[in-house]
Amino acid sequence: MSRIIRDIEELKKLVEDLKSQRKRIVFTNGCFDILHAGHVDYLEKAKSFGNVLIVGMNSDSSIRRIKGERRPIVPESYRARVLIGLKAVDYVFIFEDDTPYEVIKTVRPHVLVKGADWELEKIVGREFAERVERIPFEYDISTTKIIERIKERYCRD
Repeated sequence: MSRIIRDIEELKKLVEDLKSQRKRIVFTNGCFDILHAGHVDYLEKAKSFGNVLIVGMNSDSSIRRIKGERRPIVPESYRARVLIGLKAVDYVFIFEDDTPYEVIKTVRPHVLVKGADWELEKIVGREFAERVERIPFEYDISTTKIIERIKERYCRD
């Protein structure tokens, strides 16, 4: 089985196998457009809550609907490859919806992880997790800030 998954039935099978092995499953999600130190720190902390980290990653079409036609910068196949290259990430599931609701409903993780900037009541799928953890950001960086910095330094209007 590939560690990059696109099919929900394949994901169901994986989760069944992991739970039968008594693995503690952690789930988080995001766009991960331009991977940076903040992402790496966040994913390492997320993994610390269990044995297996499954990352739900928005597809290119999902990101365009959420962030506009100029995003993503990096295509989904490249983003997934970079994520799966990180020691903390065990599996990447690429989802097409605007939210990971159906994915979380399928996974029913032991721990659902989001950034501390998310209010608990607004965390999608929290009702399917045994526990929700919100991780504070250690780095004042984001993909949007990186794009803005590039524009400021290299683009002349």
